[in-house]
Amino acid sequence: MDTQQNTALTRALAEIPGPLPARGVIHIAIPHTDRFTVVGNHLAQHPDLSCTAVGIAVRIQSLPQGIEVGIKALAARCREGEKRVAAALRELEAFGYLQRVRDRLPSGRVITRTVFCNQPTALLRPRPTAIPRQPAATATPQAPAPAPAPAPAPAPAPAEAPTPATAPAEEPTATPAPAPAPAPAPSPSPSPSPDVPAPPPPAVVSPPAPLFVPLVPPPTAPKPPPAPLPQPDKLTPELDRAATALLSDLRRHTPEFTLSESDIRQLAPGVAAWLERAAHPDAIRRALTTDLPHPLRRPALLLKHRLTALLPPPLPGLRDLATPAPPRITITPFQTCDACDRAFRSPAPGHCRDCREHRARRSDDTRTAAA
Repeated sequence: MDTQQNTALTRALAEIPGPLPARGVIHIAIPHTDRFTVVGNHLAQHPDLSCTAVGIAVRIQSLPQGIEVGIKALAARCREGEKRVAAALRELEAFGYLQRVRDRLPSGRVITRTVFCNQPTALLRPRPTAIPRQPAATATPQAPAPAPAPAPAPAPAPAEAPTPATAPAEEPTATPAPAPAPAPAPSPSPSPSPDVPAPPPPAVVSPPAPLFVPLVPPPTAPKPPPAPLPQPDKLTPELDRAATALLSDLRRHTPEFTLSESDIRQLAPGVAAWLERAAHPDAIRRALTTDLPHPLRRPALLLKHRLTALLPPPLPGLRDLATPAPPRITITPFQTCDACDRAFRSPAPGHCRDCREHRARRSDDTRTAAA
């Protein structure tokens, strides 16, 4: 029995205009009429996104609003596990396609909304806004409207042109002609036309702010300049010699750090700053050579970054390490009143407050009686 031929595929290939390529993919584009999603080439052909991230983005873009798109929900819909889905979501969030925005509901509860944007770069461009029309613009075309009002004036002319027999028949129509005459009577409408001020120029409307600001800048955003290499307070010949020797000796421990003389001269002040802050040479060597990327393409730039980002602080002095003395708290001792034996706080023995007041009143009464 002969192999069956797919006639539908053969007919579709025959309908493709032009010669078919000898290699590569051949597209048979059939227009969609329902259940389709428009995906931009900036996402489908993104050079820095993995195929898993692109597929997850297309899946999210095809879902209706309100569908849960968390890690567990997507892992239940796709064949990828939770780890691959989480990594893909992190990639989409890094390039601005996925955003997580915290919002407060009227009830006061704070929720996290997941927002997916099919064109994250379009949010950074200002959007054109329609200039609102001024109401004066509609009044200006109405100003010349009264001009056609005198048109009924020619109406009597046809009344005179016909034969005298018809003239009396049309007189009743001529009598209502004066009725529209009062219409032009409100002549104030044409008179203020020269006095109407020109409409003010439209106010400059600033473009509205975007719906949300991406937390992660797009890959095309300008990067901040790198931090400068640390410098010692005073580069002595001893510090310079020790820093140069440490950099030259790195290739004995890590062959990838075979530096040129110009690189060593540029990086020596950074190592001198570490040595000035009492960092041990072995500690400096471990900080510079451990956990290296593979492959290591530019060792001098990696050393500059680590010397700048991992610079330790200066050692604290003895006064900084001294334990501060606890604050002295003065406690007033208890005393026993000499008159009523009541306990009260006082720096010296004597009488309590009530006894002092009683003795003061007695002395006043005695003074008054003597007077």
